[in-house]
Amino acid sequence: MILQPKLQEWLNNKPFLKKQLPNFFRQYFYAIHKTVKFEDYNKSKYRGDEQNRMDYSRLPAVRRRQMIDIKDIQTKKLFERASGILEQTRPFTELMMRYKCAMLEVKTKLDVLNTQLSLENDRNPFESINCRLKTVPSIIEKLNRKGFELSAASIEKNLNDVAGIRVICSFPDDIYVLADKLCSQDDIRLIEKKDYIKNPKPNGYRSLHLILEIPIFLMTEKKFMRVEVQFRTIAMDFWASLEHKLKYKKDIKSDVNEISRELRECAEEISRLDNKMQEIHRKINYDSNAVSLNFDLPI
Repeated sequence: MILQPKLQEWLNNKPFLKKQLPNFFRQYFYAIHKTVKFEDYNKSKYRGDEQNRMDYSRLPAVRRRQMIDIKDIQTKKLFERASGILEQTRPFTELMMRYKCAMLEVKTKLDVLNTQLSLENDRNPFESINCRLKTVPSIIEKLNRKGFELSAASIEKNLNDVAGIRVICSFPDDIYVLADKLCSQDDIRLIEKKDYIKNPKPNGYRSLHLILEIPIFLMTEKKFMRVEVQFRTIAMDFWASLEHKLKYKKDIKSDVNEISRELRECAEEISRLDNKMQEIHRKINYDSNAVSLNFDLPI
């Protein structure tokens, strides 16, 4: 793709275009300019007036491009359109920045809890933690599906899962301990709680979902942003990952109802496995505590 030199220089001085601006805006932005060529200028501006037409081919290439950039009205209009697009996308870019900051705040709180609980219990309460921001196509699809306006204000008001954190724990008990400790902090507001562990979905899905509101401190203001936190065991996450892949797989030749039934059976087996492993863990902890107690008794 060949762009006007002045436009290319302008783009190079705007690194946030490449990193923060959504892909579809960047593609649209480039599409506006890709048809502008120096030859079109020489043909269109002085069309029908051969006497006054300047022979730009005799000028040095650099000087020729400078003159065209300065005089070409069409290029100026394109710059104005590009600036308009950037102004429209800035609220969205700032909103995604705030969601990212809120996500990092919650992750930091979870890391602190993990460090303290691992010191007290001699093991980490969670195995891993993953963070993600919802992609632009997913945001647009969800807003359209729910009938909401496509704007930054609408995203902030109507979507609770733009910023998401998934915490993978070893045992179901760890899930409730972490969730309780996190929600009890005085700067966190619990907006919504969905316990799919005690009340699984019809397809067998199990997880604990929390919608939290947390303050982030910017240079000139404090903003409350929402973050969705999902807690699962390793087995629950394994099942959910496979179910998601199978759910969105196309051209399934087998009986879909039969597959759904088998997935529900697997979910039940995984739940029993989680509970069994937790019972074994409790026995080990009880025996360890008993040994420590007997060791401390005076002879």
